[in-house]
Amino acid sequence: MSETYDPPQTPLDVLHEDAQLIVVNKPSGLLSVPGRGEHLADCLLTRVQAAFPQALLVHRLDRDTSGVMVFAHTAHAQRHLGLQFEKRQTRKTYVARVWGHLLPKSGTVELPLIVDWPNRPLQKVCHDTGKPAVTDWRVIKHDGDSTRMRLFPKTGRSHQLRVHMLALGHPILGDPFYAKGAAGDYPRLMLHSEELRLKHPDGGVSMKFRVAADF
Repeated sequence: MSETYDPPQTPLDVLHEDAQLIVVNKPSGLLSVPGRGEHLADCLLTRVQAAFPQALLVHRLDRDTSGVMVFAHTAHAQRHLGLQFEKRQTRKTYVARVWGHLLPKSGTVELPLIVDWPNRPLQKVCHDTGKPAVTDWRVIKHDGDSTRMRLFPKTGRSHQLRVHMLALGHPILGDPFYAKGAAGDYPRLMLHSEELRLKHPDGGVSMKFRVAADF
C-alpha cells in the first residue's frame, strides 16, 4: 500500500435508504472505517454519518474495492444484518478483472487463509493454521490480456478474493499487494462489489442492491 492516502472526494452515492438501512456505492481508494492516525480519519463511515448521524457499521470493504456497502439506521438493524453476514446468509457478487486468460469457464477455490504476520496486512494460504475460505467464480469474457469475471465468496476472509485469484495464477489487476509487474500497473484495484442480497431487518423481505462496475 502506498504511503500517501488521498481518497476520492466524490459525493456520497446513496443507492437506497429507509428506516432501517442505508446502502451506498463505495468508491475505490476510500477506507471503510478510520485508520490509525488523523491522516486516515476520512472514511466511508464518517461520510455516511455526516449525512445520516445515527448510521452504524455492519461490514467492511477493502480500501481499494468499490461497490455496494450497507449501513444500519438502528441498533436492531445492525444486529440483524450483522448476524446475516456472520451466518453467511447474505449473497455477495463481485466483478473483477484478472491477469491472463483464465480457463475453464467456472470453478471453485477452496484454500484456507491466514494473515502473513511478517508482511501484514497481507494474507496467505496455509493448510495448517488457515481459516476455511471458499470462492466460486465464473468467467464473463476474455478481454485482451485479461479476463473479466464474477466472484461469489462463500466466506468473508480478509483479502479472500485477492489471494484466491493469485492462487489460481491470475492476480486481480491493479492490486497493490498481490499483483506484480504489468498486472499491477493499473490506476485502481479492478475489484467491485456488484450486488448484495440480504433480508430486510424489518420483516425479513429479501432485497437486492446492485451497482455496475466503472471498469
